[in-house]
Amino acid sequence: MRWLNYHHLLYFWTVAREGSVTKACRSLHLTQPTISAQLKALEKSVKTPLFERRGRAMILTEAGKTVYRYADEIFSLGRELEDVVRGRPAGGAIRLVVGIADTLPKLVIHRLLRPAFHIGDEVRITCIDGAPDRLITQLALHELDLVLSDSPANPQIGLRAYNHLLGESGVSFFGAPNLHRSYRRDFPASLNGAPFLMPMGNSVLGRSLEQWFDDNGIRPVIRGEFADSALLKVFGAEGEGVFAAPSVIEEDVQRAYRVGVIGRADKLRERFYAISVEKRMQHPAVVAISKSARQSMQLS
Repeated sequence: MRWLNYHHLLYFWTVAREGSVTKACRSLHLTQPTISAQLKALEKSVKTPLFERRGRAMILTEAGKTVYRYADEIFSLGRELEDVVRGRPAGGAIRLVVGIADTLPKLVIHRLLRPAFHIGDEVRITCIDGAPDRLITQLALHELDLVLSDSPANPQIGLRAYNHLLGESGVSFFGAPNLHRSYRRDFPASLNGAPFLMPMGNSVLGRSLEQWFDDNGIRPVIRGEFADSALLKVFGAEGEGVFAAPSVIEEDVQRAYRVGVIGRADKLRERFYAISVEKRMQHPAVVAISKSARQSMQLS
């Protein structure tokens, strides 16, 4: 098996970045014959010229441009790896790539992620939403640092993942002023025949609501089903129907959408998980998320 010599690649990358062997010598604290010999060795290894020498200038060939792009990415990943192992950045922001289950309410996501922005270091968070199973696959491939979900990882996927319960909450029912006045009395029986906006049936909350309605003999009139929880709340704010959301974000929902609380169902439970490939979470931003969630979200 052939192995790429990364010392040769580093010297090439430095020459290409600095624009000349002389400048690269100063940057690397090496002599010109040493760097020139390493460049020749790399060109021999890849079996193609990487530079065109025009006087004192070093011009990248087309192959050289391709190698430079890869080298730039390789050394960028190397710096990132060093930062992750050290647990903090070396002159840059802590990077956290979070997979967000598309069934998780946006206000819950904000509540969970907010502490990561205030850990005393500069943090850059990338959020990627999608179906939970797909996100777990990305997590296993180390494309994500963490997955936030309202359900634990599906064991049938066959990938090793650890579920960390962050907290849980009862469920509150909301309505715009006209619906709030009509249905808050005699809750939950008042919801029988009420216009209702449902999360899609494949969501944890959607399935729980269906079971809760059956258990209580309630038959609301389903006016719409939504995969996007934020869109559902927009329609709810416009008075198109009653809707449900975790009680832990009750005040946030009322403030953001100008709706009132019709009633609460504490037996309905919404749970929130951080899913990682580590048994013990070590990323400083993830530790902050977990610690804050356990303190602010009711655990039974």
